[in-house]
Amino acid sequence: MTDERLPTDVWVMAHVRRCNDEGIPAMVVRKGEAKGGTLVLKINQFAEGCRVFSQARDIDGNLGWLAAFKGALVPEAEADDYVTRAAARDPDLWIVEIEDRAGRNPFGGKIF
Repeated sequence: MTDERLPTDVWVMAHVRRCNDEGIPAMVVRKGEAKGGTLVLKINQFAEGCRVFSQARDIDGNLGWLAAFKGALVPEAEADDYVTRAAARDPDLWIVEIEDRAGRNPFGGKIF
């Protein structure tokens, strides 16, 4: 079985560039393994709080997301603590922060 997915660095940077082109501020906070690192998204909805999602795949290999905090909005400091702990456990992890009042996930995929 071959894996024909794009390398993580290309995939992440393409999405970040698309976000910024669409006026949605997005930034890579931490670069992980270029070829196969996974991604954690912190979606900052400003005064409402933040949501955090970890990249996952379903049994068929389709992209999806595991919602931290049961998908609830949390204060930014709490989201930052979660992301810091995740990065400490996984040196290959990519972290991207998106600022969007609507809380959209521009990377797409189902939330598990």
